[in-house]
Amino acid sequence: MIQIRDIDETQAPLLDHLIELRTRLLRCVYALALTSAISYYFVDAILAILVHPLSLAFPAGHGRLIYTKLYSAFFVNLKVALFSGFLLSFPVVANQLWAFVAPGLYAREKRAFLPFLIATPILFGMGASLAYFVVMPTAFKWFVGFQGNKGGLQLEALPGIEEYLALVMQFILAFGVSFLLPVLLMLLNRAGIVSRDALVKARRYVIVGIVALAALITPPDVVSQLMLAIPLLILFEGTLIVMRFVEKADAEEKARLAAEEAAAEAAQAAADAAAAAQQTSGNPTQLLP
Repeated sequence: MIQIRDIDETQAPLLDHLIELRTRLLRCVYALALTSAISYYFVDAILAILVHPLSLAFPAGHGRLIYTKLYSAFFVNLKVALFSGFLLSFPVVANQLWAFVAPGLYAREKRAFLPFLIATPILFGMGASLAYFVVMPTAFKWFVGFQGNKGGLQLEALPGIEEYLALVMQFILAFGVSFLLPVLLMLLNRAGIVSRDALVKARRYVIVGIVALAALITPPDVVSQLMLAIPLLILFEGTLIVMRFVEKADAEEKARLAAEEAAAEAAQAAADAAAAAQQTSGNPTQLLP
């Protein structure tokens, strides 16, 4: 029966873990606050970068962004600073997460988990870059293309700064987070929750799910949905290929460890037999009358 005294004498009680978690979270908050403050100082330059894809969609010198509420521009600057601060502070947040989790992992588990920690910002950056350099300019040019004379009236695109910023964030986050699909699938595979064979059998359902996800998290236009769905399908198929090599390497590693363990047991058994034979020869059994 577990006694309360035994729980109190453990080396890492729950209270210590909670204190460490609070410390890690505070460091994340401090990093976010610092990077957001720095970003606010450069908010005009950051906003100029964010509106660049829209400026490419308009004829030179004809694009405009408007705001209809007096306080809108100020809150837009705050959102831009927080968004930039979140992206800049992500390495610190990931480092604090790793520092909190790593002590509870074995050396082999650390080696298995570390590649996913490195791949996460890389894949997120790839998705965000695809959204910024390819998808947004193409989608915005298509949206702006509806301008013109409609029944004697001039239809002109006058996007609001708040709506545009929300759209840009939606694009960047949607593509960045969606590109983490390989990390999620590999983690589930390494944890034994999902196997490669199961994913291959469910390929048709995965394709339907990816298309539905792309339609859900992107603006309601076919161009954006296809530009997200197609890379996700490629990443899914690439993940299946990686899983094949990983599972093959794991099988070879298990076979090697099993062979080493069998060899060690055989060597131990031989040593025990030799010791027993030596003991028997040194102390012969005497016959009783």
